Amino acid sequence: MAAAAARVLKRKAPRGFLKRLIKRQKPQLHFRSGLDLLVHLNCLLFLHRLAEETRMQAFQNKSKIIKEKHICSAAKVILKKSRG
Repeated sequence: MAAAAARVLKRKAPRGFLKRLIKRQKPQLHFRSGLDLLVHLNCLLFLHRLAEETRMQAFQNKSKIIKEKHICSAAKVILKKSRG
């Protein structure tokens, strides 16, 4: 148990990759500092919501295993909610 408590998350946000990706997609825009971190956080929050909704879909179908159909149906729900 002490070994699990001592584990530290060492992987950081892929800042260089995100900056290059954003610049390639929208070269005409100027970004303030920290934008890449906000994009990374938004992606992580989306994945967390997707995982929670997928778990709920599997639970509603009385399945102990998350299947592809659960992910697809959860993605439709989450994308609809994300649009605003």
